[in-house]
Amino acid sequence: MPPIPPSLAVKGASALTSTTSSLVTPRRGAVIDSAADSAHGGDIRGALGTISVDDTAPRSGLSRRLKTLLAIVGPGLIVMVGDNDAGAFSTYGQAGQAYGTRLLWTFLLLIPVIYVNQEMVLRLGAVTGTGFAKLILERFGRFWGAFSVIDLFILNALTLVTEFIGITLAASYLGLPKIVAVVLAGLVIVLAASTGSFRRFERIAVAFCLGSLLLIPLYVLAHPPAAQMARGFAIPSIPGGSGSLATVMLLIIGIVGTTVAPWQLFFQQSYIIDKRITPRFMRYEKVDLWIGIVVVVIGGAALMGATAAAFAGGRHAPFTDAGGLAAGLAGYAGHAAGAVFAVALLDASMLGAFAVSLSTAYAVGDMLGLKHSLHRGVRQAKGFYAMYAALIAVAATIVLIPGSPLGLLTEGVQVLAGVLLPSATVFLLLLCNDREVLGPWVNRRGTNVFASIVVGILVMLSVILTISVLFGRISPGQIVAIMGSCAAAAVLTGVALGVRSWFGRRSGRDDSAPGRVAAARRGSARAAGGTAKEHWRMPQLAMLAPVQMSAARRIGMSAMWVYLGVAIVLVIVRVVEIAIGH
Repeated sequence: MPPIPPSLAVKGASALTSTTSSLVTPRRGAVIDSAADSAHGGDIRGALGTISVDDTAPRSGLSRRLKTLLAIVGPGLIVMVGDNDAGAFSTYGQAGQAYGTRLLWTFLLLIPVIYVNQEMVLRLGAVTGTGFAKLILERFGRFWGAFSVIDLFILNALTLVTEFIGITLAASYLGLPKIVAVVLAGLVIVLAASTGSFRRFERIAVAFCLGSLLLIPLYVLAHPPAAQMARGFAIPSIPGGSGSLATVMLLIIGIVGTTVAPWQLFFQQSYIIDKRITPRFMRYEKVDLWIGIVVVVIGGAALMGATAAAFAGGRHAPFTDAGGLAAGLAGYAGHAAGAVFAVALLDASMLGAFAVSLSTAYAVGDMLGLKHSLHRGVRQAKGFYAMYAALIAVAATIVLIPGSPLGLLTEGVQVLAGVLLPSATVFLLLLCNDREVLGPWVNRRGTNVFASIVVGILVMLSVILTISVLFGRISPGQIVAIMGSCAAAAVLTGVALGVRSWFGRRSGRDDSAPGRVAAARRGSARAAGGTAKEHWRMPQLAMLAPVQMSAARRIGMSAMWVYLGVAIVLVIVRVVEIAIGH
């Protein structure tokens, strides 16, 4: 925990003792936070500026605030732009090719979902200084901690394969040999992160983020009608009628899955810690996140609009892959459009590979207590860099193996992401309501309500996606039935929580989770004050009181465990059946 300035010592001390009940004696059986890396403390050395650890002066004046923002920019921008990767290019391009601009409205709906999820993550990282996987392990047990890292490892390994598929497709269009392109891209990805300089890596990553702006000239070259783009954003619609409901729903789920991915949660939290961002700079990091969201929405909309214009009227054959999109754009708007698309795809695939592989290496380092920081060189963090390089090498090798089922792997990534995302979001929501972990930074009631709705929607989409893959197809009636069942379950849960809260207030105490959290926030705010709150950090994990697991929470987590277990097994069985030709 960083030292509290003398002027705040009295208020800060009272704030600390008022927000956690176990600061004196570590609890029995606690996991000592050996994963803490001393490199995570010190000056903030960002791509665009530096903030000294001794710089405690207030950020007054536009110039000083702008310099601070430039130093902080990075985590939110990279995590968001990195998600517009090879999978996103295929998904957005397929939507534009098949349905024009009529699914643009999905981007507007996703903005609050993206922000709420990633804002909770940045708050966890800045306040706790501990990775997402480590917090799950400590607060919910070894089973869920191990499960979170294992499923992240598998899903990220498959996602990396799709990134290298994107690299090969872009290289093929540009006339580069497949082997040369994959080997060179792999070397660049590994070497960029292995210099021992956090600033150098972030400058490279930000440069790749700027490369994503190539989608704007692509949009200009394709020049889709502005009125059509505006209608696509403003008027939600399900194109194709009831007969195409299943197909459209699966594509919408694909858009959600490629825009809100599990690796984002793990990556941003660990990257914020590695960049040494503290609660003092929370507002600047939120601006950084918004910058990333704006860039992602502009890029995704430009890509969907460009492909909508290029394939309007069914000019070309049905969707195949990103290479087909490049050819279609070239045929419509000239070779320059195809080349711009291919270069943008190459840029996006490499940035996605940076972020996905780092999220895995960070999580494994957190769990195993390895030194895991980009501030360290290879000799100082051998395990961290070995994991990072091994993931890249395996993914590149799989892509180069003749006859590899690359299409099947891509489909498997989408399904597993849809299955696993709800569980990651559930843990995120629970941790952000844990006052032992976040103290005065726990969620507000409105955030909890919205996040709970998001979790419910993600579970519903996950079920639809899983059933559609397991059985090969899904009918409109089944989709409506699933949506109705999930809505009914959500209403019953809301009623039960409301009744419980009402009885709690009638008896003079509010035992509901939101009620306890709200009370904790009020008490912490009164004790800490606005300035001392910025200096509040989570105590060592071993000193936190254990999580109180209510009967409802145990039932809910058991149900989630059963669903995840059954869904993952069935998905694996289905993939094997497809692979052997059944």
